[in-house]
Order: sequence, then structure tokens, then C-alpha cells
Amino acid sequence: MRIRTPLALVVVLALAAGCSGGGDQAAPTAAGPSSAAAASASPTPTPTPAVVVDGADAALTAAVAKVYAGKTGVEATATLGTWMKEKVAVVTSGDDVTLAVGPQWKVVGGWWPSLGKGTDLGRFPRFMLVMGSDARGSNLKGSRTDTLQIVGLDGRGGAGIVGIPRDLYVPLSTGGTSKINAAFAYGGGSAEARTIENLSGIDLQGYVVTGFNGFRSIVDESGGVPLVIEKAFTFLDLLKVKKGRQVADGGTALAYARERHAFPNGDFDRSRHQQEILIAGGVAARLAGPAILPKEMSIVSKYAQTDVDAETALTFLAAFYRIDPAKVKHTVVPGAIGTSSDGQSIVKVTPATRAVFAGFRDARL
Repeated sequence: MRIRTPLALVVVLALAAGCSGGGDQAAPTAAGPSSAAAASASPTPTPTPAVVVDGADAALTAAVAKVYAGKTGVEATATLGTWMKEKVAVVTSGDDVTLAVGPQWKVVGGWWPSLGKGTDLGRFPRFMLVMGSDARGSNLKGSRTDTLQIVGLDGRGGAGIVGIPRDLYVPLSTGGTSKINAAFAYGGGSAEARTIENLSGIDLQGYVVTGFNGFRSIVDESGGVPLVIEKAFTFLDLLKVKKGRQVADGGTALAYARERHAFPNGDFDRSRHQQEILIAGGVAARLAGPAILPKEMSIVSKYAQTDVDAETALTFLAAFYRIDPAKVKHTVVPGAIGTSSDGQSIVKVTPATRAVFAGFRDARL
């Protein structure tokens, strides 16, 4: 749903009427108009603003006006939100999109076909780590990650998602060797990101992570996510998930993202399903248009943790509106099933594992 915040415009006109005073009224002379004629003269018209932005305050309007310097008659609409307590705005005018962050409003990117300008969304390729923690509550400290997905954008219309099995056995940035999802338990999101950077050779712009309850709330408050679930299953002997096309609520989406025993490839199928949820959410947002971004960012902010600032998050998410859906692919890195020295079931890194990461360094698959 598109959210519009009305902009209150107050125009104050000061009208001054001068007339001769004191003593008897003199007759008008040929040298000047009578006081009655002066009083009936029309006031100077108030100039029409070059740029009017519905939903914006004066500071945001001024920032947008700089983009359209020299052009008049621009009418636009702003949608506002927050990202980790930082203000964000998407301003649309026809096919033009202007992205800004506050509190001292600054334009950070966008695209403006009406001005003959191309897209400005930063440097590419760009990569973000999206994680789902197995924490049940809002406190993620000490938990492990069930979901590890690298989302990449190449800046030329292409994008990809690479999933990482949580049991991949690797050197951790915190020291020692263990399952890759243990890095989060030992050192939080930054430790997990560094571990994945060391393994993949991919430079991450940051990470976003949420727990089970947070993920469920994000999906529910966004109105559900459209999915095609490939097989019916019962999650944890409690929730029956039906097969086929549906708008999944938070509980159903979480079950699909977590279930592995009902599918032949276990954790690899689970990672693939997580990618399907990410793509489905992206498609729904794309259909709604870029004006939906501030609302969705505000929802995620309530339930996620991140080291990504508002400018990076806003321009990264807006870049999804500039991709060609035919150029979006996803995969899960392969590995060899094995056993660690202490008897854990693990996924071993192989040349095929490293080949996927190497091929993804341009953000395309």
C-alpha cells in the first residue's frame, strides 16, 4: 500500500492600502490616481514554487529542488520512514525517483529520466550479507545463524544470491575452525561477515540479521509474502504447510525457511527456499514501486540488527528497481558431506565451493 503524508502549505499575503489622511479630502488630480483606485489595484501575484513536494518539509523540498534546478512546475510526492533511527525518504515525480536521508536532508541517489540523467546509486558491484539467527527472542547474542545469504548487485541490470550451508566447516575470524554459523555466536554479525569475506574473497558492505520472531513479524507487518511451496509438510509436528501458490504469513514463511527434513537435499534445499523468500519479497516490493521502500525499511528496522547506515541501505534496496529480472539468478554453494574430528556432521569446502564464490565476485551467476 502506498503511504502518502499530506503536506500543509500555508501562504500569508500582506496587503497594504495607502490613503491620504487628515483634513478635508482633496479632489483627485491628473497627477495621480484616487485613493479608491489605489485600493482597488490588484496585489502582486505570489510566484508559483518551481518544485512542490507533497509529504515533505521545507528542508526536504529544498534538497529535491536542487536536483531540478532551472526547471519549473515539478510536482512530486515524498514517502518517509526510518532505518535504525535515521530518516529516509523516497520522492517520486512521474518516472523520476530521488532518494534522501536525514535529519539534515541530503540527496543520496536516484534516477531522473525527465532530466535526461542516468541512474546514480553508488559504486558497483555491491554485496550485502543477509542472516537469520536461530534466536527465539529479540536478544540475538550467543545464537547461531540458520540463514546465510550473500545478495549481490552488478549495477548493469544483473543480480544474484548465493546461499551458504550453515554446516560449512571453515576457519572462523574469531579463531579456530568450526561450522560457519558459529562465528555469529562467538563474535556477532561483524565476526560472521569477516568469516565469509575471508572464505569467499567478496567484499561485503555490511550485514542485516533477525531472529525467528523478528522474521515472522516482518513478514506479517508487510502483508505476507507470495510463495510457491513445492511440497506439503508439517513443521515441528505443529504447523501444516500446504503445497502450491499462496500468500504466506510469517509463520508459514518461517517454517519454509527452516524446514530441511521434509526435503531430499536437507540444508541445501532449506537455503534455496530462503532465497525464494528473498526473491518473492523483492518481486512484491518491485510491483508496489519504490515509494514502498521507506515503509518496508521502517518495519525491518524494528526487528533487525545491522551495521549498514541509512544511505547504504536505501541506495542498495533502490537498486533492485533497476535490475532486469531475467538477469537474476541464485544458487547454494556446494560442498562435500563429512565428519569433523570431534564427530560433527559437516559440509567440507571443495574446489567447487570456491569456484562459485570466485564466479560471483562480479555479482553475477
